[in-house]
Amino acid sequence: MSDLIRTERRGGVLIWTLARPDRLNALPDLTDGDAFAAACEAVNADRDIRCVVLTGEGRAFSAGGDLKAMRDRRDLFAGSGAEIRERYRRVVHRIVRSLYGLELPLIAAINGPAMGLGCDIAGLADIRIASDRASFGVPFLKLGLIPGDGGSWLLPRNIGHARAAEMLFTGRSIDAETAERWGLVNRVVPHERLMAEALAEAEAVAAQPPQALRMAKSLLRQGRDMSLDQMLELSAASQALAHLTDDHLEGVTAVIEKRPGRFEGR
Repeated sequence: MSDLIRTERRGGVLIWTLARPDRLNALPDLTDGDAFAAACEAVNADRDIRCVVLTGEGRAFSAGGDLKAMRDRRDLFAGSGAEIRERYRRVVHRIVRSLYGLELPLIAAINGPAMGLGCDIAGLADIRIASDRASFGVPFLKLGLIPGDGGSWLLPRNIGHARAAEMLFTGRSIDAETAERWGLVNRVVPHERLMAEALAEAEAVAAQPPQALRMAKSLLRQGRDMSLDQMLELSAASQALAHLTDDHLEGVTAVIEKRPGRFEGR
């Protein structure tokens, strides 16, 4: 695994830390698509992991693209337009597709600035908890660029068209309190409490029956682009499978007996 993502396991919760603090966790280097793909594939295949927390080491969540590499037209930004396009598809888009395809709930613990791709990676999380030191921006136009990472699809779905347009067209960043008011994050907490709050949330998620949890995430993801009729059909099929699990019987029994459920993924 790449040294970009440091992992720590706590029961059913996996912590991913972006470990490039000397560069404010800048993304992406040419190997970062592979790193995220490998990390997400490993999680999807591990039935004992039930929730992932993503945060950044140091004072930033992720500052986004490497401006010096852009200036020097090297690494991701080297070569012809066709070559740059292919690198976006194979590196940047691989990061986005991998995170969007994560089958388990993803919680972003946003510890500092989340800019450009960093902002959009945070936005791919299902639940977003921000430190009071966090800030958010999509300053692509200031650099003479557009969101090459699919952010123009994602951001309006998170905060609405008008607010996404304001952030993109002005290039202005917003603070954590504004992000909470706009719905970009679920809540803001004191910086020193960030990981404790994120892990408490992750443990609450991880306590749910794992098969139903994965199905619930899939329904939320697919529901963004489905009609009601399509969602009803998918929901009926998923619910039929859930009814046949041991965890369903355990959940019903636990409620009747007024005790917490003990779910084993069967």
